[in-house]
Amino acid sequence: MKAEFGPADPEGYPNGISQRNIAGSRRGPRAVPLLLLCALMAAGLAGALGGQPSPVVRSSHDGTTLSVKAPHILRNGLFFETVIEVRSRQPVDDLVIAVSDQLWRDMTINTMIPAASEESYKQGFHRFSFGKLDAGEALRFKIDGQVNPPLFAGTRGEIAAYDGDRKLVGTQVSMRVLP
Repeated sequence: MKAEFGPADPEGYPNGISQRNIAGSRRGPRAVPLLLLCALMAAGLAGALGGQPSPVVRSSHDGTTLSVKAPHILRNGLFFETVIEVRSRQPVDDLVIAVSDQLWRDMTINTMIPAASEESYKQGFHRFSFGKLDAGEALRFKIDGQVNPPLFAGTRGEIAAYDGDRKLVGTQVSMRVLP
């Protein structure tokens, strides 16, 4: 006995079902969606969409070295880490790390370790004072942040090390932000 779900069509399939629905398209798979999927996967594997290890940018001047490890490509809403290291061959009386306003535009800064002894804002820079740095010593400053939704396309700015108000060394940092 044959089960009936409604009036059968002339080919013997239930209503709404035909040989074409069962066998699929006779033209075969379409190449364009498959190529787009492969291109997207290749871009992701190559690191064009983020997720790669953060590069280190170094700058030196008069015996002071500034190293900044920060991601170049971020996704919107992603948490990220920036590590700044300052090493000097001569003593620094008042080490100040300054981050330009433009770099942190539309970002939320969650934590900074170690905490600065003094924080201020001067001439477009967020300034974090750490006090005395002996010759040959290094200070590692870790900043954790998050990209806010309004930030699109990216941001760039400067990170610099000062001895009080005297600039020792600085470097440009840029971050590309993808949706």
